[in-house]
Amino acid sequence: MTQIDSVEALFELLASQGGGAYFGEPVTVLEHCLQAAHFAAEEGSAPALVAAALLHDVGHLLHTEGEDVADHGLDTRHEELANHLLSAHLPASVTEPIRLHVAAKRYLCHADARYFGELSPSSVVSLGLQGGPMGHTEAAEFLAGRFALEAILLRRWDDAAKVRDLKVAGLETYLPLVKGLWR
Repeated sequence: MTQIDSVEALFELLASQGGGAYFGEPVTVLEHCLQAAHFAAEEGSAPALVAAALLHDVGHLLHTEGEDVADHGLDTRHEELANHLLSAHLPASVTEPIRLHVAAKRYLCHADARYFGELSPSSVVSLGLQGGPMGHTEAAEFLAGRFALEAILLRRWDDAAKVRDLKVAGLETYLPLVKGLWR
C-alpha cells in the first residue's frame, strides 16, 4: 500500500497518476476530482468537505487494476483504500464522507426514485458490484450515521463531476486548504 507523509506527496500522486481515464467517463481521474472540489467550493462548503470532494477518488490511484476493473466484476473498494491512506493525516470530517460516498450512492438509489436513472453507465455497473441499492433497514442505519449528510453531498458532486473540458481551478489552488487540515 502506498504511504503518503505530506500534502505535497499526496498532490504529486494526484498529478502524476490522475491523468488516466476515469472508468468509462469523459474525464480523467484528476479532472473528476477537481470538478467535484469545484462544485463543493461553489456551494460554499466547509473546507473539510471541499477537501473530501477533491480527494474522494484518490483510492482509484492506489490499486493496480485497470480502468476496466468493473467490467471484470471487481470492486476495488477505492473508498476504503482512500480512507486507509488519508485517515492518519486528515480529520474524520474529510475522511468519513470519502469512506461513505459509495454507501451514499447506494442510499440515494433507495431513497430517490429518479437518482438511479441519472447515473452514468459506468456508475450503474459499479453500483452492482458495490451491493446495489440499499434496503429499508440499511438505508435508515446509513442516514442515522455520522457524516451521512456530508457523504450524500459529496456523492452529488461526484455524480456531477464528469463534464468534458469544464474549466476549473487547478490542483495547486487546493494546496493551502489541504495543508490547513493536515496533521
